[in-house]
Amino acid sequence: MRAAVPGGPVRRALLREPRLLLRLGAWSVAETAPALVVGLAVARAIDDGFAAGRAGIGFAWLAVLGGAWLVAAVGARQVVLTVGAVVEPFREELLDHVVGGALRRSATAGNGPGTASVARANLQVELARDALASVITVVRSFAFTVVSVVLGLGALAPGVLVLVLPPFAAGLCLFLLSLPALARRQREFILADERTAESLADMAGALRDITACRAGSRVADDLGRQVRLQERAGRALAGVTALRTASLAVGGWLPVLLILAGTPWLVRGGAGAGVILGALVYVTQSLAPALGNLVQGLGMSGVRLRVSLERILRHGAPPRPEVERRAPGDGGVRLRDVWFAYGPHAEPVISGLGLSIPDGDHVAVVGPSGIGKSTLAALVTGVLPPDAGEVLVGGVPAGLLDPASRVLIPQEAYVFRGTLLENLTYLAAAGTPVEAVEEAVDAVGLTALVARLGGHSAEVDPGLLSPAERQLVALARAYLSPARLVVLDEATCHLDPVAEAVAEEAFARRGGTLLVVAHRLTSARRARRILVMDGVDVRLGTHDELLASCPPYAELAGHWNPAENQELVP
Repeated sequence: MRAAVPGGPVRRALLREPRLLLRLGAWSVAETAPALVVGLAVARAIDDGFAAGRAGIGFAWLAVLGGAWLVAAVGARQVVLTVGAVVEPFREELLDHVVGGALRRSATAGNGPGTASVARANLQVELARDALASVITVVRSFAFTVVSVVLGLGALAPGVLVLVLPPFAAGLCLFLLSLPALARRQREFILADERTAESLADMAGALRDITACRAGSRVADDLGRQVRLQERAGRALAGVTALRTASLAVGGWLPVLLILAGTPWLVRGGAGAGVILGALVYVTQSLAPALGNLVQGLGMSGVRLRVSLERILRHGAPPRPEVERRAPGDGGVRLRDVWFAYGPHAEPVISGLGLSIPDGDHVAVVGPSGIGKSTLAALVTGVLPPDAGEVLVGGVPAGLLDPASRVLIPQEAYVFRGTLLENLTYLAAAGTPVEAVEEAVDAVGLTALVARLGGHSAEVDPGLLSPAERQLVALARAYLSPARLVVLDEATCHLDPVAEAVAEEAFARRGGTLLVVAHRLTSARRARRILVMDGVDVRLGTHDELLASCPPYAELAGHWNPAENQELVP
């Protein structure tokens, strides 16, 4: 298998939306406006203003500089937002890679995903996201600042460019030539530092065992060896860092010396004190800091980005086999001798289950907590593959279903930041008319929330919505989807009985197959048929049939008090 290329995700992040790069460039021009005018404004304020006895002109040029800083402030804010828009999809891609890989590996191995390894990988994702944002910021700032300084010096005194550009280019080339060695040493130091931290954490967590086994000397020797390796890596990094310091001295501060040494030549060419000071301001306030930020940013964030990407791509998801997704003929569900357990040595949650739900049926699933109701919902929708047997939806294996053909709404409804309309139409077909959205809102009982938020175009903050409101948004989203199979896994548990009835009756009228993991017995009474899971047997029938033939259901119904709106499971 060919190794993953760390630069691939970065290229995709940068090229995913070219308009974002154009926007970033436009706002970068605004942000670097002071770099363009700072030296020119200082020179003109001195030569044409204060030194000539015309204070008004001097203050006018300083006002121009102040205006440039105001423009830069606006530009800086927009740059941060645009960089965020570039790196967030990059983060989502890496998270999908990490979490998807962990889930697939756990399914293959027959055990649950390692939460510690996933957490560490997610930390690497956050480091990669922050590092990419830093690299984009410093490289962009460097490029636009250099162009601005060159244009500003050209307008101020073209002759100064002869003193500034050659040493600056030499310093930049020296840094770029040393960058591979610097990146390699920096990477070795980061890895050594992390290994030392891991060794210390392992030692701290095992102090009791170390003491009991009298292994203190051996553990101290091992830890000391790791510290010495980190020390050697640090010394090697310090040696290469000297080249970085040299490149800053050549590119950032040698131009200052050359301007000062070349002052007589510049004066003979007609440059005044303001021009000399303006040129020094360009170099010291714009050019040298830009080079320093580039050296620091690429030397640290660039290396961290590469190291994090290497780890994520190496330990992330295996290549996904191409699977042909198929649209089912209808929403009917058939299970044939289905078995499922969470792990090779665990007791089966589903044991030899056979079930037939015709298209258009409305079935409620009831049973005690932990009996396998949510597992059944996941098997039916293809979220979990069966260990044995077959799960078909409209004649298509559940794992091969076209995602648009079924929808599963779990107990904890997910609402994302964005407009209410974006949340509602997330699963809807492209071009869904507003009338359909309004019909769904009215059908599931979401009208009051839409009015409270201020309409479909209102921005949604999930943290400000109650659990019941989030469930209503998710229900309306499912209602608008084209899916012929809808599975509600306690998706109305936070609604009051009246709101729950409105939502479930809306889905019953919607058409297609409806499978409801019931939260209250009233949900089961609204269904055409009820599936009872009690750990020994599985029964499917109407309410009256089950009362007569299924003792667990009869006992459940007998203990239910409608006046108290009791839940099915205490």
